[in-house]
Amino acid sequence: MAKIKTIGILTSGGDAPGMNAAIRAVTRAAICNGFAVKGIYRGWEGLINEDIKNFTTENVSGIITQGGTILKTARSKDFMTPEGRQKAYDNMVKNEIDALVVIGGNGSLTGAKIFAQEFDVCCIGLPGTIDNDLYGTDSTIGYDTTMNTIMDCVDRIRDTAQSHERIFFIEVMGRDAGFLAQNSAIACGAEAAIIPEEETDEDQLAEFMKRGIRKSKKSCIVIVSESPKCGALYYAERVKKEFPEYDVRVSILGHLQRGGSPTARDRILASRTGVGAVEAIIQGQRNVMIGVRNNEVVYVPFSEAIRSDKPMDKKLFKVLNELSI
Repeated sequence: MAKIKTIGILTSGGDAPGMNAAIRAVTRAAICNGFAVKGIYRGWEGLINEDIKNFTTENVSGIITQGGTILKTARSKDFMTPEGRQKAYDNMVKNEIDALVVIGGNGSLTGAKIFAQEFDVCCIGLPGTIDNDLYGTDSTIGYDTTMNTIMDCVDRIRDTAQSHERIFFIEVMGRDAGFLAQNSAIACGAEAAIIPEEETDEDQLAEFMKRGIRKSKKSCIVIVSESPKCGALYYAERVKKEFPEYDVRVSILGHLQRGGSPTARDRILASRTGVGAVEAIIQGQRNVMIGVRNNEVVYVPFSEAIRSDKPMDKKLFKVLNELSI
């Protein structure tokens, strides 16, 4: 195996608060350990288009406080083709990049897994996604910041809900994973959360209306995971038709959730996993995601990290149900 001298860094998929902290950590840890660093702009698309620059410690000065990603991000249709991946590999070789650190979510790490297998290159992943849906790490970079953003928004909406005695359906991100909805509902004192993991024959709305609306509660907050079919608008319309006596409103938080300065927790997670990525390369690890589990840095194979069944803690359902009476 050839000695690794240069590490390339890219961010891919949806941006997440803390990505810049991760870029900073990888860059500085790599330079500290004698590696050269190259920043790849606009994700896999940037590798295909050779949008690559040499990075020094100065390139990452002062970015730990910033949301988003200084490397930009993009979704690449070309990278989904063998021809696109070949071009990306050719540019990697041309720029003498020996290993890649990929910061992103499920799709980004799936791409890294395929790329690593096809060209036998070292790819290390960092869990950068607000959805917290990557298996093998207790939290993902950006999740805590997004939770706090949702909490702040819902606290403000609660004032209006109580003043006007309304039911508010608040839609949050997490199309395939309900971690944001479930935990923000607990943090905000919401009456219910409607999430993908609870999709059963049981009607979640009917259960909520039966359990959550009482004479003593004339205002309610329901957190709903986004869905093209059954999002907040769907449930609001159902209440209007089935329970016309209630005043119903909808608030879709949308991209508000992605922005903002990362919390201390996300900055620390990004810093630890960024340093962990460089340590993994030094140890000869390949094709793993760096996670933190039980406060220990762990190496998680890509095939395990991108599993679609990261379990929700069922005890949280009981917590929310009992506290929402």
